[in-house]
Amino acid sequence: MNLTSSHPFWSVNNGLPASYPSLQRDVSCDVVVIGGGITGALVALHLAEAGMKTLIIDKRDIGTGSTSASTAMLQYEIDVPLRELVKKVGHDDATRSYHLCREAIGKVGKLAKRLKIECGFENKPSLFLARHENEVHDFREEYELRRQMGLELEFLDAADVQARFPFTRPAALYSKDGGQVDPHRLTHGLLTAGMRAGLEVCDRTEMTLLEHTSRGVRVTTKQGHKITARRAVIAAGFESKQLLQAEAGTLKSTYALISEPQPAVPGWKNECLIWDSGMPYLYMRTTPEGRIIVGGEDEDFVNTKRRDALISTKSRTLVQKFNKLFPDVTLEVAYTWAGTFGETKDGLPYIGVHPRYPHAYFALGYGGNGITFSVIAAEIIRDYVTGRTNPDERIFRFGR
Repeated sequence: MNLTSSHPFWSVNNGLPASYPSLQRDVSCDVVVIGGGITGALVALHLAEAGMKTLIIDKRDIGTGSTSASTAMLQYEIDVPLRELVKKVGHDDATRSYHLCREAIGKVGKLAKRLKIECGFENKPSLFLARHENEVHDFREEYELRRQMGLELEFLDAADVQARFPFTRPAALYSKDGGQVDPHRLTHGLLTAGMRAGLEVCDRTEMTLLEHTSRGVRVTTKQGHKITARRAVIAAGFESKQLLQAEAGTLKSTYALISEPQPAVPGWKNECLIWDSGMPYLYMRTTPEGRIIVGGEDEDFVNTKRRDALISTKSRTLVQKFNKLFPDVTLEVAYTWAGTFGETKDGLPYIGVHPRYPHAYFALGYGGNGITFSVIAAEIIRDYVTGRTNPDERIFRFGR
């Protein structure tokens, strides 16, 4: 599947931070990771640092699938609000999921610092805006639930919003914990660090067959080479449905743009992450270079041709929505792009062994929290492969 349009900003801006060979031989290892985006990179690094002989392969150039289309807003909030998630999965699992996502933001920052990865990681507060007056009660309920579980945030009424920002909304939640990053550079940085720990990285190496043996798995590549491993990790995102023969989630098309570098926007407090409750979705962030990213306008995925044909129309709409919040700012658009992502009914990822693949572990970070979900997946999978029990595994299992 073509996961992005032809000009997602990160891969265009960064070029090739590193190059990797294709696999040109048969090989055996402890774990083979299928998928070289941010999820695969996090998983592979954790496995390599745990002493596992690990090989990661990707059919594209590394980091040019869904990772290059991500706007990389790091939030603990998932696509399903906490008050609704409690009803779907129970109080304990819902609050634990939110805590795990919050912790994952900090872990991304610590990884970047420890491994000296220049990826523009920044801690940022987050502003969640109500779009309609009838949502005020829900926002108050959401605020109380989050506060009870120990999250630091403020409830803002319409007057509070207007006093702090150059726009007004009926209500908002201002959360302390959030972040942002360049996902493309982070991916390459993680793989570079993994290689120092013994990780082997091969791109332009497509898996054509995954077989289970009595001792593990055997992967055949398009070039005809064999990879024999004790375990496989499927981190191929939304393309994993080809193995599952049914979608674990539904596919959506999403749209984004990024501006040329420009002066700081007056009234954008702390350049916080901004997102709203509306359908279709709207969100925005800045970059360390002073660019503005605006994204959203999601719709059901039909095919890549239809998705990409709407880029111009969707981009104009995103600019208009940005200017409703910041009417005095002229947004000079530099790049526009589209991507495909998946979502689940409960907003949580699928992390675990699928019954049809007893020696494979899936890491499917569906939803708007792909990077934070990937951190969670990397730790769960590392524990699984090294024989340790991770109590959070059951929350994200197939068949939940």
